Amino acid sequence: MPNPATPNSTPAHHTSDGRFHVTWDRPSLERGGGMLRWMWDRFRHPPKPNPPSAAFPRAEPKVVRPAAPADELHITWVGHASFLVQIGGLNVLTDPMWGERASPFAWIGPRRVTEPGISFDALPPIDAVVISHDHYDHLDESTIRRLVAAFGERVTWITPLRYRSWLKERGADRVVELDWWQQVTVEAGAENAAVTFTCSPCQHWTRRRTKARTRLWSAWTLRAGPTGPAVYFGGDSGYFPGYPEVAERTGPFDAVLLPIGAYEPRWFMRTSHMNPEEAVQAYQDLGGDGLFVGMHWATFRLTDEPMLEPPQRTRAAWEAVGLQPERLWIPAVGETRTVVGTRRPAQL
Repeated sequence: MPNPATPNSTPAHHTSDGRFHVTWDRPSLERGGGMLRWMWDRFRHPPKPNPPSAAFPRAEPKVVRPAAPADELHITWVGHASFLVQIGGLNVLTDPMWGERASPFAWIGPRRVTEPGISFDALPPIDAVVISHDHYDHLDESTIRRLVAAFGERVTWITPLRYRSWLKERGADRVVELDWWQQVTVEAGAENAAVTFTCSPCQHWTRRRTKARTRLWSAWTLRAGPTGPAVYFGGDSGYFPGYPEVAERTGPFDAVLLPIGAYEPRWFMRTSHMNPEEAVQAYQDLGGDGLFVGMHWATFRLTDEPMLEPPQRTRAAWEAVGLQPERLWIPAVGETRTVVGTRRPAQL
């Protein structure tokens, strides 16, 4: 079960009115009139049209069934922030999103540009689902209901604070809520199958038809035992000064999953979404080791940068700081990669 918070203390990121905030120096994360300004700018200067779905590379997923051995790590990109992570003998989904729109409505809102890299019916048995925050492109109600119907009580749902009631209303029974720096270990039926999930800070916010920041947001570390493989899942975040502490407390990592898309206009997005150059810096802050995995692009048109730009800028930023080329992976939709040994990536 989760580690308790410090006795008789209120964490600094909890506010007196029951909401959450970040505690480091930063520009305001409140949207205020920024949304109206952004919409007006888009009206005057519309972004370029979306490229066709065929412009985004796809690959055939290579999923291990029913699960990978406990000492192996296999990562398959479903799209956006959704991955199937096969680690510690468990099958784990991050921010699962098989819905057609990132929206509370079926008829309006950002629509998928690319189909999921794994069809829902082709999923292996899911043991755990990790949620980073409540925005519609990361917490999709239709997908949650499908997972509940398909896998039932088998799934442990692991979230930041205040998601339990929402998930239970949609049929999810085994829900573990964690605050920053708390952790829980989930075991599966196979021998030695276990993964420890650690909740950690990131710079973002929450709102879902409610007041802002009533639910917590987070990144996650998934670790298979003290010597097994480990994955950092960055969720959705602006660049912030806390990455070295995350590395110190939860690293080292065999794979670091970081967002590289949804960053323009910079004046509006920089407190919530890092750009490719900042993602490369975050990777270095997190230890600069293991496989960098680019995500949060090629699925929905959320912001104003050209949709094919994030990989180009990420590769350029990577080369500019002289990082090892083999450690950069910007997956094709559906692509699988395995990590063998300690922080040594290899193509399946």
